[in-house]
Amino acid sequence: QVQVVESGGDLVHPGGSLRLSCAVSGFNLESYAIGWFRQAPGKEREGVGCIASGDGLYIAESVKGRFTISRDSAKNTVYLQMNSLKDEDTAVYYCATRSIPFRFNKYCRITEADYPYWGQGTQVTVSS
Repeated sequence: QVQVVESGGDLVHPGGSLRLSCAVSGFNLESYAIGWFRQAPGKEREGVGCIASGDGLYIAESVKGRFTISRDSAKNTVYLQMNSLKDEDTAVYYCATRSIPFRFNKYCRITEADYPYWGQGTQVTVSS
């Protein structure tokens, strides 16, 4: 049984930083991609970025330069580091995972339909 669990959401002031974690278990972690998504109140869910097991990385233009993604393979955990947070970053943040063929594991994309396994989400609120 695949489990995807996000953690680290919190209330933070504008300009602050936060690191979210995504722990994955019960899944073939030899060749995979993990995507981060967010859904702000009243808006559709959008992709934030993704990382593939071959160290492929993609960060959405809307957060590039402020957000980054890393992974700790030993802990089966992926992190979303968010810096210089703004009010508009307030959202529920989700991570999701999928397996990918080895030949593609240096690439990933943030298309929701690609990811069959999702976490419950963690709330990030940016407010003064």
